[in-house]
Amino acid sequence: MFRENTLHRQEKLFNNLSVMDPRYIKRLEKSWAGLFYKHVFCQIDEKLFAPLYSSDNGRPNFPINILVALEIIKHLKNFVDEVLFEAFAYDFQISYALGLRNIGERYFARRTFYDFRARLYKYTLEHPKEGCVIFKQFETLVQHFIELAQLDTDEQRMDSTQIMSNIKRAGRLALAYDVLLQGIKACPLEILNSEFKEVLDPHYKTNLLYKLKDTEVSSRLEKLLNLGGELSQLVKDNSDLKMKPELQVLERFIKEQTVYDDERKVWLAKKNKDIAASSLQSAFDTEATFRKKAGKSHVGYVVNLAETCADDNPVQLVTDYCVEPNSTSDVEMGKNSLPKLQEKSQVKDVYVDGGYYSSNLVKQAEKLEIQLHYTDMTGRNMSSNKLPYNAFNIERFETILSCPKLQEPLRSDFNSLSGILSAHFDINICTQCPLKAQCPIKFQKKDTVLRVSQKSLMAENTRVILMDKKDRNENGSKRAAIEGTNSALKRAHGAGKLRVRGLVRCSLVMGLKTIAHNFHQIVRFFQGDTRQKYRKNANIHQGILATI
Repeated sequence: MFRENTLHRQEKLFNNLSVMDPRYIKRLEKSWAGLFYKHVFCQIDEKLFAPLYSSDNGRPNFPINILVALEIIKHLKNFVDEVLFEAFAYDFQISYALGLRNIGERYFARRTFYDFRARLYKYTLEHPKEGCVIFKQFETLVQHFIELAQLDTDEQRMDSTQIMSNIKRAGRLALAYDVLLQGIKACPLEILNSEFKEVLDPHYKTNLLYKLKDTEVSSRLEKLLNLGGELSQLVKDNSDLKMKPELQVLERFIKEQTVYDDERKVWLAKKNKDIAASSLQSAFDTEATFRKKAGKSHVGYVVNLAETCADDNPVQLVTDYCVEPNSTSDVEMGKNSLPKLQEKSQVKDVYVDGGYYSSNLVKQAEKLEIQLHYTDMTGRNMSSNKLPYNAFNIERFETILSCPKLQEPLRSDFNSLSGILSAHFDINICTQCPLKAQCPIKFQKKDTVLRVSQKSLMAENTRVILMDKKDRNENGSKRAAIEGTNSALKRAHGAGKLRVRGLVRCSLVMGLKTIAHNFHQIVRFFQGDTRQKYRKNANIHQGILATI
């Protein structure tokens, strides 16, 4: 049964603080533990987690704010569970951060902690429309942190980074073995023939993967794929077996990795280039996908982050995060993030790299009154021997008002379905124009015409902005620091390779890690380790040099 925990607000007459030297108490209050209690623990909204429990039946729950705070501390300190439980029992800073003023004041079985995680995962999985409660708690804390540090959220930057779940990088042969083995284990022994039972032998894997010549890889792979195909056929009429997750994974794997040869009655392995990026990458994490980025191969997920970046902010905070299979494009994630940023923080300028460029994303940003600033662009550059399209006077990427020589068109049209703008000009004037050789218009019998897609116009307009060295340097400077945020999440908080599997679990864990990162920034703010301090020192140093 759900019950809020407010006992931490009632000071006990006798506690560990009552016998502590006042100087230690003062240091404790200013330490991360005191700041955590005041600005995280007391800000946890337990009502968000009420749906995880019965409203009128059962034993009252263990305090939710303690469980959630422990999860955040785990990722703040990058603890494993064993170390976290020890710290909860014997570390007074941890106790203080959780509103406990006596060592050993609260006890809970480890199963309580794991049950809470299970409830959280199950609720998030079964109620996608209600949204992730960890994300809602993240939003609450972000708003609180922004008000504390009085941060300017008008300017923000966005970037994505690759992360890996708790799986191994496996080649096709190892992956085929894992999928087949899991499928065989899910079947009763009495329906398996000797070839299937041979796979269960512990020495089978050693001989298959480690005592193998390079020339044998292809034949061994096709052997495993055919065993998998035979097993999927064996259970296809058994509805109970067919519905087991391991056998559904096997069926998916065979469909993605093979082509059936009707004449030879065998399954043939597809070529690597014919296998989709969304295909199965692990027998133990069916949602992980493959992506090649900057010449490197990645398996797992991608995290899209948005972060404040105004120059006057003493520290910068992550304002939005999203976890997707890593085959998801930056454009798609940007499309989902912009409305949230505009609603929550009224952002005006967003700095991104070229991977986020899309005419549709530019149009969406305009509707939201957000200016996108790119540091680079994908695609081909403008042709240098012709006048750019933006030399024409074009209104809102829909109406051509005049040519570079200020000739107004005879008529101008925009096809909203195809996204094509067209304008017809007087052929007599165009024939005498000194820019005739460089102009992109086409001559017809009765007139001249300019046809251009709205996408091309937007791309060219963005490229022109990028050609301005000052703007390009400013955009790059604003966006670059988010790479450091990605690095901090991976190095300090263990986001490079998570200890969980599956999209939902990875999303929950990344939410906790992002909260931990933001709190670390707030600690820096209160302890004076801010960007303004370094800027002031740099200015003083420059002033001293100027007087020498």
